[in-house]
Amino acid sequence: MSRVFAGIEAGGTKWVCMIASHPGDIHATTRFATTSPEETIGKAIDFIETHAQQAGELSGLGIGSFGPLDLDRNSSTYGYITSTPKSGWAGTDLLCPFQKAFNLPVGFDTDVNAAALGEHRWGAAQGLTDFIYLTVGTGIGGAAVVNQRLVHGMIHPEMGHMNIPHDWDEDPFPGLCPYHGDCLEGLATGPAIRSRWQQPGEEIPPDHAAWVLEAKYLSLGITNLIVAFSPQSIILGGGVMNQAQLFPLIRTKVQELLGGYISAPLILEDIEQYIIPPGLGAQAGVLGAVALAQQAAEKGTFP
Repeated sequence: MSRVFAGIEAGGTKWVCMIASHPGDIHATTRFATTSPEETIGKAIDFIETHAQQAGELSGLGIGSFGPLDLDRNSSTYGYITSTPKSGWAGTDLLCPFQKAFNLPVGFDTDVNAAALGEHRWGAAQGLTDFIYLTVGTGIGGAAVVNQRLVHGMIHPEMGHMNIPHDWDEDPFPGLCPYHGDCLEGLATGPAIRSRWQQPGEEIPPDHAAWVLEAKYLSLGITNLIVAFSPQSIILGGGVMNQAQLFPLIRTKVQELLGGYISAPLILEDIEQYIIPPGLGAQAGVLGAVALAQQAAEKGTFP
C-alpha cells in the first residue's frame, strides 16, 4: 500500500491542499482564498485532520509557500514569511502551527521550488538535470534546478525581481512592485496586466497588443535565465500562462533576443519542445508540495 502525504500550496491569492501519494493516487483536495494567516492556516489544518483519518496514517507534510521565506534551519525565524507585500502576512510564522498540529516530517520551500520538484518527479522535467520553472500569476517566481538539485543560496532565487529593459515611450506603465516598481514582476504579473489595461487578462482578446507586450517582458527575463543557467528546459506555469497565445510569441521573441548566439538545436530548431507548459498543469504546485513531503519523509526531517 502506498504511503500517503499531505501537500499545501500556500499561494498569495489561494491555498490548495491535497492528500495523495502521487498524481495517480489523490485521496482528497480543496482550495480556498488566502485571507488572514490565522483563518487560512486553520482551514488547512482542519482539512488535513479530517481527510487524513479517511486516507490512513500520514507519512509527511509538504508546504510550498509564497514568499520571501526564511529557509535557514539555523535561523530564529526559520519557517517564517518575511518581507512579503501581501497585506497582513509579513512576519508570519507559517511552520509552527503545523508543527504543533502534526508530528510529521515536514518539507518546506517556496511554492515555485515545490512546483519545480513536482515537475522533476512526475511532470515535464522528468529525466532532466538542469531546468528553470517560472510561474507567472499574481506574482512571478522562479526555481532553478542545477545538477538535479534545487538552488537556494543565501535565501532562495527571486527571478521575478530581475531588472529588465523598460521602454517608457512604448509602455508608460510604472509597474506595481512596491520594492522595485518596474522589475519583471512589477511589469508582467496578472495584476500588472489588469492595472495597465484596466481589465483582467481573461477578458482581453488573444490578438490584443497586451499579449505582445507581455511576451516581450517575459522573453527578456527568460533570455537572461537562459544565458545565466543554460537550462535544458524552461517550464512556464501560473495563471497568466493559461493564455496559450503567449507561448508562440515568447518562443519567437526569445530566439530574436538571443540572436543566434546560443547555437543549441533546442533553441534554433526545436524551441516548441524547449519553452513548455508544466506537465502537471494547474496541479504542479500542490503535487510539488506532496513531493516535498515525500522528500522530507525520506530524510526523516522534522521542523
